[in-house]
Amino acid sequence: MPGPRRFYRAVAVAPRDGGFVVLLDGKPAQTPAQGPFLSSTRRLADAIAAEWEAQEKTIEPATMPLWVLVSSALYDVLQARDRVVDNVAGFARTDLLCYRATHPLDLIALQRERWQPLLDWAAHEFDAPLKVMDGVIFEGQPEPAMVALRKAVAAQDAHRLAALSHATRALGSLVLALALVRGRIGGEEAIALSLLDELYQIEKWGDAPEAHARRAEIRAEVLAAERFMELATS
Repeated sequence: MPGPRRFYRAVAVAPRDGGFVVLLDGKPAQTPAQGPFLSSTRRLADAIAAEWEAQEKTIEPATMPLWVLVSSALYDVLQARDRVVDNVAGFARTDLLCYRATHPLDLIALQRERWQPLLDWAAHEFDAPLKVMDGVIFEGQPEPAMVALRKAVAAQDAHRLAALSHATRALGSLVLALALVRGRIGGEEAIALSLLDELYQIEKWGDAPEAHARRAEIRAEVLAAERFMELATS
């Protein structure tokens, strides 16, 4: 189903209150809270303005990843920061990187080779060593590690926290998302690591169209978070 009709003719960017707003026919683009989005940098405002300008007869959110991120993740951060911090930090209890295959041997080795360095990095960077489990049966994580990771999440500014929240949900891993936000890995590497098991199975048995579409959605969300963070903080 097509989106709502384009209701504006001109798109512009203007300074306001120490930041920048995107103007649609001279009026600030409205967030879900019915308030104008104030960009921290001109680069981010320009990129979001380009998304609005690119809309044709109808407004298609799928073609506006930065504005969607502003309207969801950043909106949530600005409205209920503590709740967002709790939700994001909670992913560490079931972090993807902590649950390992029990067979075959080459997949076990691949997970250890690709995932363990990121867990070691998190243990060193945040003083948050996480337990590794064989199989998918849930086991709790050490509470000091949970506290340390929540502190790391809470330390992010609003824009980085929005990107972190968006990436964590897409990747299924707080460790991967923190590594992305901290510049330890790039978006493409984060995506490949999050899909490591699936890509291994594809190599062995082939792919399915529905799985390809889901991976494309994950890739778009993670790369949008990476670009949003880059534009908002530089």
